[in-house]
Amino acid sequence: MIATLIVAWIVFIILWKLLKATVSSALTIAAILILLNISFGITPQDIWHHLTQFAQTLSQIQSGK
Repeated sequence: MIATLIVAWIVFIILWKLLKATVSSALTIAAILILLNISFGITPQDIWHHLTQFAQTLSQIQSGK
């Protein structure tokens, strides 16, 4: 019984830290996107477009085309 509670507590702590890190990262990314939009007029769609172009370029370089 005690061992089960200890394992459950350890799992809870690990999940809590993971959730905190995920929320922190999401808020940081959202803040960066808002600042880019307000400061320079860059939209999330613009960033996504450039990221997909970059991925395609890397794929072409890797395949040797």
